[in-house]
Amino acid sequence: MAAVTDCAFRSFMREMGAGVVVTELVSATGLRHSNTRTKNLMRFTPDQHPVGVQLFGEELEDLSLAAKEVEQLGADFVDLNFGCPVPKVVKKGAGSAVLKDLIHMRDILRTVKMSVKIPVTIKVRTGWDQNSRNTDEVVQIAYDEGITWVAIHGRTRAQSYSGESDWQYISEIKSRAKLPIIGNGDLTSPQKACARLKESGCDAVMIGRGCLKNPWIFSEALALWQSRTPSTSPKDFLRLFERLREHLEGFWDQKMVGLQLKKLAAWYSAGYPGSAQFRRTIFNTAGNDNVVNGIREYFTALASLAQADTSTEPFLMAGHG
Repeated sequence: MAAVTDCAFRSFMREMGAGVVVTELVSATGLRHSNTRTKNLMRFTPDQHPVGVQLFGEELEDLSLAAKEVEQLGADFVDLNFGCPVPKVVKKGAGSAVLKDLIHMRDILRTVKMSVKIPVTIKVRTGWDQNSRNTDEVVQIAYDEGITWVAIHGRTRAQSYSGESDWQYISEIKSRAKLPIIGNGDLTSPQKACARLKESGCDAVMIGRGCLKNPWIFSEALALWQSRTPSTSPKDFLRLFERLREHLEGFWDQKMVGLQLKKLAAWYSAGYPGSAQFRRTIFNTAGNDNVVNGIREYFTALASLAQADTSTEPFLMAGHG
């Protein structure tokens, strides 16, 4: 969820019902060099607790120092990412590349765990490729090193975001695991989130790109899970975008506020009539007030309409979640 789960978005998602939030990827090496942009990725506000800072890196010393900084900031946990498939992360030996060297993974976990007192968690993929799926071994190492939970995205690194998340595999791993397992992948509706949670036996599920289409997904999923009927009232998109803008303006300059509003409005329009034309129009609109007016004009007519399933559209599959 790089370039999505910034400080403003996390506060917005907590307000929308997310139980736990995690920062976008933060480079441990960037923190060692006191990179301003990297430090900005770690910002969070009191309303976001419980909140974790997601670190990636390959050097033990960098990861140790970064974890200590996370703890000093007051985050609730350190989350180590061994799942990111993007080349610029993998080629450095970080992200999902660590799945190819479990001895190095063990050393990372041991080093970070010894560096902080707050919980340490990890996110992984099922393996580097289909022939080297090794999540059982990863989970055992995590258990041995005192990791609090393992979140599993049900694809290999080779799959990137293609195909479907293998929830049967996640379920099998959970059945043998000695520590909590969080399932992740293709949770694009509250119904899917609840079904996968029940079927897999996981302790929780992690929603990524599902909230880029439906910002109400967390509250709706929780209502379903608690056997309550989700609200059937028309969705108040105007109030939604008012709150989103307020959160964005508390964190970004006006240029970035406009860009983020356009981006999120484009995602939220997916599955509604005229979405493609709306996206073209909104991205060519200048001035934040004009952007907001365009959003109001489009979304006012959608409150009582059903949203079609567009979970496999390319722009919703491009590296988010």
